[in-house]
Amino acid sequence: MAEAYFVVMRGLDPRIPFKKTGMAGTSPAMTRRGGMRGTMTNGVNSKRVLLVAPHRPLGFAEILAKRDDVRLDVIEQETPDQAAAPVLAAAHAYQTSSTRDELARHLHASAVFLDKTPNLLIVSTNGAGYDTVDVKTCTARGILVVNQAGGNAEAVAEHVLGMLLMLVKRVGENDRALRSGRFTRRLDFLGREAFGKTIGIVGLGHVGRRVAELCGALFRMQVIAYDPYLDAEEMRRRGAHKVELDYLLGLADFVSINCPLTDETRRMIGAREFALMQPHAYFITTARGFIHDEEALEQALRDKKIAGAGLDVWDREPPPAHHPLLKYDNVIASAHMAGVTREARVNMGKIAAEQLVDALDGRKVDRIVNPEVWPDYAKRFEKTFGFKPAPPPDEPNWHEFEK
Repeated sequence: MAEAYFVVMRGLDPRIPFKKTGMAGTSPAMTRRGGMRGTMTNGVNSKRVLLVAPHRPLGFAEILAKRDDVRLDVIEQETPDQAAAPVLAAAHAYQTSSTRDELARHLHASAVFLDKTPNLLIVSTNGAGYDTVDVKTCTARGILVVNQAGGNAEAVAEHVLGMLLMLVKRVGENDRALRSGRFTRRLDFLGREAFGKTIGIVGLGHVGRRVAELCGALFRMQVIAYDPYLDAEEMRRRGAHKVELDYLLGLADFVSINCPLTDETRRMIGAREFALMQPHAYFITTARGFIHDEEALEQALRDKKIAGAGLDVWDREPPPAHHPLLKYDNVIASAHMAGVTREARVNMGKIAAEQLVDALDGRKVDRIVNPEVWPDYAKRFEKTFGFKPAPPPDEPNWHEFEK
């Protein structure tokens, strides 16, 4: 029976179970700098999963290690092309980072990368986003793209609420004044209350609906939302009243962006949209950079067209210290940290591993980014593994504004 190599690169969690094999066996995924080589239980190793260190969801490798028929190959971002080539060529699934500026560009699932992975069937992102994946090219090549939408919804929704409260209570402005010795009197930082105000949510997916629930229940807010892929009744069930985007921007005291970055949403919020907002309103985004126009936002803040902003995502991540938006005291900034909690990381790792194993076993999966690929994907899957995968649910848990 074939030996199953579970390649553990330097820098990965040393608690992953493995057995030392001495010099027996080799693996092309080892880098020139070395690493630890070990075996899982004996198995056929018929299903090959590729991962790039250090972008490994918590618990992901441990779940895959329980399967004799799944081989996990781990390369590093600096692994030489010659060493990485046979690993890429053999991969059936690619578990990849969702964050574009953390993953080396040559490892994004682009056309150039996919040219090196002729056997690839599945691309699975670590999070809800898929900025590192060329979805159109994957679809054209019969590759299924899945994400972990909803796995960090609680963490991100709490971040939205945290930014909202810091902005309306002017905590950040007060904090900066105290630290710099500029504080004079409390009335200079007169804040407002969130209770009873109106929040406008753009994208009523996993995060958006949780934001709606929290704002409605905790602060008795009026919750309005823009999501062209949900009807009014479904949005009502998710705790929001359906409106058009312009109406939302003109009415809301808080605007929260909770949709993914797509061709449709890129630069969706620009100078025109900021001009529609009320002078006392706050703009909050925990979605993706490039959905809003950073220059237009800076101009709106400079001209006092809006009251402030809470920004967790940026065109460049992390943003440079001299970024124009960071000079404003009424901007609360974080570096794409909304979903980075221990609980969310564990949950995302579990979802990613279980969904990928289900996909490789031909079972139903429902976090599908490109459902239109299914006929071509199913043919390629059957040709590879000898059986047809189960079709996706009739009503998969996805839509263009899901986050």
